[in-house]
Amino acid sequence: MMQRIDLRGGLPPRAELLRLMPRAAGDVSSATAAARDLVDAVREHGAAALHEQAERFDGGAPEHVRVPAAEIDAAVAGLAPELRVALDEAIRRVRAASAAQVPTGSVTTLADGAEVHQRWQPMRRVGLYVPGGKAVYPSSVVMNVVPAQVAGVGSIALVSPPQRDHGGRVHPTILAAAGLLGVDEVYAMGGAGAVGALAYGVPEIGLDPVDLVTGPGNNYVAAAKRLVRGVVGIDSEAGASEILVIADDTADPGYVAADLISQAEHDEQAGSVLVTTSAAFADAVEAVIPERTAVLGTATRLQTALDGPQSAIVLVNSLTDAATVSNAYGPEHLEIQTADDDAVLADIDAAGAVFVGPHAPVSLGDYLAGSNHVLPTGGQARFGSGLSASTFLRPQQVVRYTAQALAEVVPHIVALSTEEQLPAHGAAVSERTNR
Repeated sequence: MMQRIDLRGGLPPRAELLRLMPRAAGDVSSATAAARDLVDAVREHGAAALHEQAERFDGGAPEHVRVPAAEIDAAVAGLAPELRVALDEAIRRVRAASAAQVPTGSVTTLADGAEVHQRWQPMRRVGLYVPGGKAVYPSSVVMNVVPAQVAGVGSIALVSPPQRDHGGRVHPTILAAAGLLGVDEVYAMGGAGAVGALAYGVPEIGLDPVDLVTGPGNNYVAAAKRLVRGVVGIDSEAGASEILVIADDTADPGYVAADLISQAEHDEQAGSVLVTTSAAFADAVEAVIPERTAVLGTATRLQTALDGPQSAIVLVNSLTDAATVSNAYGPEHLEIQTADDDAVLADIDAAGAVFVGPHAPVSLGDYLAGSNHVLPTGGQARFGSGLSASTFLRPQQVVRYTAQALAEVVPHIVALSTEEQLPAHGAAVSERTNR
């Protein structure tokens, strides 16, 4: 049974509401110490540490940490036709949606001869993490690589854990997806150590440091990204998956149950949350979950997730309250299935991605909606955003002033620099106008 949080007596103050939100017992913070050890080991010992971590966590070290080009080509050639068609379509849709995320440059003219140009420069080199472990995620290859390519990134390194079932190699479907996208720099490494390798580089295997690390992973991967932030940029701490569904009694209980289950099967720490105005609807949703989970090969994993402290049914008085609860939770994925979806959507300000209506399940976004599925978790949607083409771009301001335009603002600059006791600042402009 999923835990229930009854807020029908009225919502508490925000600080208390944040405390009440269901979260996994083992969050990113709890993984930080272990992740630090793994990152430091790779920084200090390079390939030897990667080899040891692969033996310890992945069931065997790969023969080649950098995947040979021939292995990528063979994976593409061996891809099942129906899977290739699906990947090609996912690539097409994500590429189209990502192109709309590239900002256009602009010029602001403040006076005659006084201009500030806004331009967007792509990152030089990025590292993309594609998780492995409990499942294979070619969709994450698409979601990471396509927006980077659309942004104009020139150098892309992709990492994914070596797989026990594939002799310590990267899963062939991951390699095939990379090959379809023209990515030939792929490394068999995973976990926190892989993030460290991307951040600091590993000369023995020809891995140069990157400027940005993106991609989803478990809490250890998210913790490692937190640790290397500042050395490199990161997209967000995309940890264990989570879904929050806002629904009233007009929604279909079977749809909602299916969607809660779909995200719970990612990981034992995945969070599934239903916020509803109807206790009877909550009962109906919960009633169909056992029969739907029992027939799935992932039943044990997802039942652990649904029964965990990170999953809950939250009862509220109104859909306005439901939106307030959702904003406090800051879900990675938010679904809205109500009598007035647009009214609820208008009250939402914190969500990684929003899926509106009965025919837009999160699974659509996981694969083929065109949106990106690399999204902030653990409440970070309150201040962070999902992966997009703009993630790989840096806004830069370019200033162009003529001598006359500069002369017009010299008195203001001198007045401000004098007040701040920085006379050399004023002198730097006066020098140009006193000649």
